[in-house]
Amino acid sequence: MNQMKNLGTPLSPAAVRVMLLGSGELGKEVIIALQRLGVETIAVDRYDHAPGQQVAHHARTIIMSDPVALRELILKEKPDLVVPEIEAIATQELQQLEAEGVVRVIPTARAARLTMDREGIRRLAAETLGLPTSPYQFCDSLAELQAAIDAGIGYPCIVKPVMSSSGKGQSRIDGPGDVKKAWDYAMAGGRVGQGRIIVEGFIDFDYEITQLTVRSIGANGEIETQFCEPIGHVQVSGDYVESWQPHPMHPAALQRAREIAKAVTDNLGGQGIFGVELFIKGEQVWFSEVSPRPHDTGMVTMITQWQNEFELHARAILGLPVNTTLKSPGASAVIYGGVDAAAIEFEGVAEALRIPNTDIRLFGKPESFIKRRMGVALAFDADVQVARKNAKEAAGKVRPRVARSAD
Repeated sequence: MNQMKNLGTPLSPAAVRVMLLGSGELGKEVIIALQRLGVETIAVDRYDHAPGQQVAHHARTIIMSDPVALRELILKEKPDLVVPEIEAIATQELQQLEAEGVVRVIPTARAARLTMDREGIRRLAAETLGLPTSPYQFCDSLAELQAAIDAGIGYPCIVKPVMSSSGKGQSRIDGPGDVKKAWDYAMAGGRVGQGRIIVEGFIDFDYEITQLTVRSIGANGEIETQFCEPIGHVQVSGDYVESWQPHPMHPAALQRAREIAKAVTDNLGGQGIFGVELFIKGEQVWFSEVSPRPHDTGMVTMITQWQNEFELHARAILGLPVNTTLKSPGASAVIYGGVDAAAIEFEGVAEALRIPNTDIRLFGKPESFIKRRMGVALAFDADVQVARKNAKEAAGKVRPRVARSAD
């Protein structure tokens, strides 16, 4: 447990300094939440002008998987907290810096290391904690993948790189003809540690949820765990395309989901928000993955909760009280780039916002790709199905296009 020093004034000797490692759309919202509490922010990313760098007090660009560069930057900036927001980070170096007492890592350096690759967290959940998961095998070659499928994983199955994000490199294998294609796709999609994958047996689940789980300091000075209402979501090739909150669940399944989420997050420790992904069938629940940070499907909380997931994360890591209360049912839908270009512009924003009870977030990414997430549409309504319809309609109204040349 860690209670922060008193909050100070940015850009002064009294400042509380927080460094974000990864400054995409999720990091940007965390930075905004921290700045509202008077925190001085340092946004780090692998490319210039990342969304979070556009709003932070300081912007730094390094390869975060380079341990020498990461150490040099942390020693130079002297942050009070380091907050990993992506997986591709030199987590062993973070563990060393934490062990040396140089910096506190959120939620802990161990948690960052275990969750940066699917092998660490899957072995922890299944083999250490004994939680229910899909059958799985780790493979280092195409031959090992085929052997694992033949030995019991079977078809259909899911292949993922051990280290990737936002569904990159993930695919489904329905028969022998798909195996090599899935292997090649996984090799292309892994960020670091290429050459190793996880193959998972397919679970015939009814739906999947994200259970946002917050570890914060309670009134008694001890860590307490609180849960947001469950978030339903649709993924395509492992990438989130829409989410809604709350997702209706059988009370027994909800209780089991929260028991599993608490078991995992208690083991990882520290303070902050965790996105725990779970498969549900009736009253059965299986653990899938966990992110020790705000989750992309949790962007819906920007319109559904009194404190969204980014505000919850900021408060929890600073040792402040949190409130996970739902304000209104709602939904989110992704706005894709649609084009491969830099400096795009967005048509149809006004039309989107004329749809009842909607809002839009445009992330400000400096370069667009056809399937890159460039924004999100949000909607609230007493009926979550109406919110879903409106969010998807609003997202469809926003049309990214190549910017007109300056006159």
